[in-house]
Amino acid sequence: MNESLLKLEPAKVWFFFKEILNIPRPSKKEGKIIEYLLRFGKERELETLQDEVNNVLIRKPATPGMENRKSVVLQSHIDMVCEKNSDKVHDFDSDPIEANIEDGWVTADGTTLGGDDGIGVATELALLDSDNIEHGPIECLFTVDEETGLTGAFGLKPGFLQSKILLNLDSEDEGQLYIGCAGGQDTLAWLPYQKQAVPEGHEALKIMVSGLKGGHSGDDINKGRANANQLLNRFLWTYKDKFDMKLALFDGGNLRNAIAREAFAIVTLPKEKMHLLVAEAKGFEKIYQNEYHATEKNLNFTTTETEIPKTVVSDENFTKLVNALYACPHGVIAMSQDIENFVETSNNLASVKFEENDILITTSQRSSVESEKEDVTNKVVSVFSLAGARSETSDGYPGWTPNPDSEIMELTKNTYKKLFDVEPKVLAIHAGLECGLIGDKYPEMDMISFGPTLRGVHSPDEKLEIATVEKFWKLTLEVLKNIPQKNY
Repeated sequence: MNESLLKLEPAKVWFFFKEILNIPRPSKKEGKIIEYLLRFGKERELETLQDEVNNVLIRKPATPGMENRKSVVLQSHIDMVCEKNSDKVHDFDSDPIEANIEDGWVTADGTTLGGDDGIGVATELALLDSDNIEHGPIECLFTVDEETGLTGAFGLKPGFLQSKILLNLDSEDEGQLYIGCAGGQDTLAWLPYQKQAVPEGHEALKIMVSGLKGGHSGDDINKGRANANQLLNRFLWTYKDKFDMKLALFDGGNLRNAIAREAFAIVTLPKEKMHLLVAEAKGFEKIYQNEYHATEKNLNFTTTETEIPKTVVSDENFTKLVNALYACPHGVIAMSQDIENFVETSNNLASVKFEENDILITTSQRSSVESEKEDVTNKVVSVFSLAGARSETSDGYPGWTPNPDSEIMELTKNTYKKLFDVEPKVLAIHAGLECGLIGDKYPEMDMISFGPTLRGVHSPDEKLEIATVEKFWKLTLEVLKNIPQKNY
């Protein structure tokens, strides 16, 4: 499986990427990839460490003649987002990722690929495994649980790393160098609900939004993509009272840092009104396809008859839910006043899930301005408070403030231009990077983030551009070759 990757260049990077695809590594379940890394380091007689939260650090001495260079840490996260199409049979806890090569891209078969950040991990392993690359002392840091809690970066202890230069290999646009990122946090709301009997004469429908692109709630939030939770809720809000509709279930989205691609509801309504609601749904599908004609070409809004549920949500709770979801902000809240075309603040209406006695709504706030992050969080909390929900906000993670005098930024920028005869873009990113937390633990760390081109991350549309991997590899090697000497 995935043998076609071995025909690609750079061969060693793609070899290790293939290895990684065969190792299950969901967030918080990274045990198998951790075992692989520990074994990898020990087999090569490299200093290999594991910290209290299961981050792995592998150190490699300088190559001959490079001993006087400053030490560098290269960093990637080992977990991956596990999303699949609803019709795909795949167990992320045990099944390998099935990769394909299509028109210059590596894709997966109905699941996320894990190029975020498997390609960074593969690059570090290729460096550690090579004996013909010039570099000073390097440390390769593999962090856990970046996608669902930044657990590895949060748990990193001062003193674990010896370097004062960090190359974060977790960016998604080749030719762009990142020197800052947004901070973020999650807000969960629990809306209690009561159950009631299904009215006599009611039948049931499953209403579903599917075929959306989804994507990363930071990097893709400004691309005009639809949120399945919003589309489904808008329809329910519009026709709830008109058709005497009752709600049995609302299930939309999955991950806090992914824009919801799919959502469905189970509703009941009088038998004689079923055909009317089905017709309205067909009309709404056309409305949605028109509104998102440029960004969501595969949008589907469908209804199918289904088994009548045992109970439905009380009318009062149904009303509170649809009002709260309609009012909850989603998307770009504010653009930067300092950086052109840079999203400063956003919110993601990530998921809606029924629990035993509560409806759990998960949202994610991001901002490069701490006060604005707090403000949008307050907006979300206030909306759900009005509906009678209990809210809880995570501690969050800090942003990474750009350093315009960064030595590693200047080196990387000049190296890129020398290699490819093109000026790279130096930017901040709206997505969260572990650099914010690492910089908090290591204030003197000089950091930069770069990577190959990935698209559709956090969704089954994820793909990795083959040609950019080679450029990413060349840039990494040339930067390491030109790291300045130590200051004695």
